[in-house]
Amino acid sequence: MVNFTNRKHGSREGDRHDREDGEQHRPPDERTRLLPREREPYLSPDDPAVSPYNLWSVRALRGLSIAFLAISFIWWTFLLVSLFVSAPAVHTRGSGFFAFAYTTLTVGYLLFGLIFFSVPSKPMTIWGFILALFLFTDMCITVAVPKIRVEEGWVGIASVVWAVIISVWNIIQNRYVAWGKREEEERLTGREETRWTLGEWLAVLCETLFSAVIAIISILFMITLALRARDATLHAPGQKYWVSANNYQVHLNCVGNTSSDNSTTVLIEGGEGPVEHTLQPFIDELYQRGAIPRYCYWDRPGIAWSDNAPSPFSAGMASDALSEALALADEEGPFVLVSAGVGSIYSRIFASRHLLETRGIFLIDPLHEDYLSDIANPGRGFGLWVRGILSPLGLDRILGAIFKHRTREDRVFGRSAYQTGKFIRAKLQENLVAGSMTYSEIQAARHVQMADTPLVVVSSGDEVDNNRKWAQKQEDLTAITKNLKNWDVVQDAPHEVWRTTKGRQTLEERLRAMV
Repeated sequence: MVNFTNRKHGSREGDRHDREDGEQHRPPDERTRLLPREREPYLSPDDPAVSPYNLWSVRALRGLSIAFLAISFIWWTFLLVSLFVSAPAVHTRGSGFFAFAYTTLTVGYLLFGLIFFSVPSKPMTIWGFILALFLFTDMCITVAVPKIRVEEGWVGIASVVWAVIISVWNIIQNRYVAWGKREEEERLTGREETRWTLGEWLAVLCETLFSAVIAIISILFMITLALRARDATLHAPGQKYWVSANNYQVHLNCVGNTSSDNSTTVLIEGGEGPVEHTLQPFIDELYQRGAIPRYCYWDRPGIAWSDNAPSPFSAGMASDALSEALALADEEGPFVLVSAGVGSIYSRIFASRHLLETRGIFLIDPLHEDYLSDIANPGRGFGLWVRGILSPLGLDRILGAIFKHRTREDRVFGRSAYQTGKFIRAKLQENLVAGSMTYSEIQAARHVQMADTPLVVVSSGDEVDNNRKWAQKQEDLTAITKNLKNWDVVQDAPHEVWRTTKGRQTLEERLRAMV
C-alpha cells in the first residue's frame, strides 16, 4: 500500500513538473511577452508588470491614437497658416476660425486621452459621451443650415466631422483600456484592484476637470452655431455677386430707379464698421427727401452679408471686387464717391481706377495713408488673431443675446457685428497688408488721380482740435486733386460727423451741391 501511494504521489508531482516545464518552454503570447519568465503565481498590485500594456491590442490602440494626433496636428498647422495666406483648395467663404477651433479641440482631446491613457475612469467616459453628443449636434447644424454649410465649405465640415469621430474614438479607447487593465489585474493579482493611489486620484481629478472644460466648450460652440443659424434667416437687401473668379460673393444694393439722363449715383464706402450701421442710414434719409437721385452701397468682404475673401487681401483687391460687382449689376455710373474714415482709402483707390466714371470725391473725416501704420500695428494684429480664435465660443454674442437683447440685425450688420468671426477676419486681413500692399496702392492712386475731379472734405472738429497731426493730414487730403470745392471742419462733431445736427446739415448741403 505504501509503495502504491508513493508511486501515485510521485506521478502527480511528475505531472506538475511537466506542466511547469511546458509553460516555461511555451512560446510567449500577448499576455506573457512582457512578463518575467520566472514569477510567483500572483504578483503584487503595485508591480509594474501589472499593466494593460501587456496586451498588444492596447498598445496598438495607443499607436493609432498617436497617428490620429499626428494627422490632426498637421491639419491644425495647415489651418493656422491658412488664416494668414489662403491656399486655393482650402479657402472658405467664412472666417476660417470655425475649422481651426474644432481642429484645436480635436488635437487637445487626443493629447488629453494619450496623457491619461493608462488611467481610464468612468467620469472620463461620461464626459466623453456628453462631448460626443454636442459635437454631433454641431455637425448636424453645420450640414443642415445652407448658409453655414456654404460659408464653412468642405474644410469646416471635415473638421467638425473629424472632431465627432475622435470624441467617439476616445470613449472606445477609454473603455477598452479599462477592460484590459481589469483583465490583467485579475490574471496577475487574482482580483480586480479597487484602491487608487494618490497619483491615480490626481489623474482622475485632472481627467474630470479637463473633460468638463472640453464639454463646456462644445456647448458654447453649439449655442454660437444656433445663433448663426438664426442670423442666416436675415435676407440681404439687393443682390450678392460672385467675384474674383467665383471665389466668393459680395453684397451690393442700389436704391432708386435708373434714369435715361445719365444722372449721378452716389456710391457709398463704409468706414470702420458695416455701412448699414453707419453711413447708409444718413444717405438713405437724404434720398427719401429727394436730396440725391439714387445711391448704391456694398459690404466689403467679410462684413455684413459679404463672404470673406482669400488672404492676403488689400484695398486694391477690394476695389477690383467692387468694380466687378458693379459691372455684373449693370451699374456704369457716373458716381460721386462718398466715404468715411478708413473707407476713404478704398474709395480713393476706386476713383483712381475709374477716372472717367468718377464725377466727384466726397470724404468725411477721412483716414490719411500715413495712419495705415497704425492699422498695421503688430500688437493690433495679434489682438485680432486672439479674438478670432476665441470667436467660435461666442461668449460676447451669447451674453449680448441673453442680457442685452441683441437681435440678428445687431449681429449681422449692427452694433454687435464686430464680434463675428467674419468681421474679425476682415480686420485681420486689413491689418496684415495695410503697411505694405495697401500703402503702395494708395500712393499709386494719388499719382494717377485726375487733377480736375471735384473734391469735398468734411472733417471732425473734435478730431482736428484734439490731434494736431490729424489736422495736418486732413489739410493734406484737400490736395489730392486740384479742384477742391469745400473743406469744412464741423465744430463739436465726432469722427462720424453725421451724428450731430450741424454735421448732417453740412454734409447735406455739400452733397446736394456736388450731385
